Amino acid sequence: MKISTKGRYALRLMLDLALHTGSGPISLRDVAQRQGLSDKYLEQIVTPLGRAGLVKSVRGAGGGYLLTRAPAEYTVGEILRTLEGSLAPVACAEEGVCCDQRDTCVTVEVWEQIYQAVSQVVDHITLQDLVERYRQKCGA
Repeated sequence: MKISTKGRYALRLMLDLALHTGSGPISLRDVAQRQGLSDKYLEQIVTPLGRAGLVKSVRGAGGGYLLTRAPAEYTVGEILRTLEGSLAPVACAEEGVCCDQRDTCVTVEVWEQIYQAVSQVVDHITLQDLVERYRQKCGA
């Protein structure tokens, strides 16, 4: 399983917004400069984040984007799934997805275990955890 650039950049965007929580709306241009990303690409990424209610936009002079909740209330899994969809390595590992070989398929157990392991990691790391790790690593 690979996470696309949209998923990776979405996590970087959300981390940047979390690092600057309390500073008012943050422009995508500022995020792009700090993160070394294209602001045009960030515009494509912020749209689904906004539709999902993870960020809100503030229009006008001094406008930009804000988190809708505290950083501790977001998980990495929630952010990734917003851009990537399911994180299951194969469709049959998802809950409720079945095929006619499900009862005799042994490999589905491997895919389910991989899916559970990935979910266990991404669903237990919050944006606040990443903010703290960033500050430890970068001394900011």
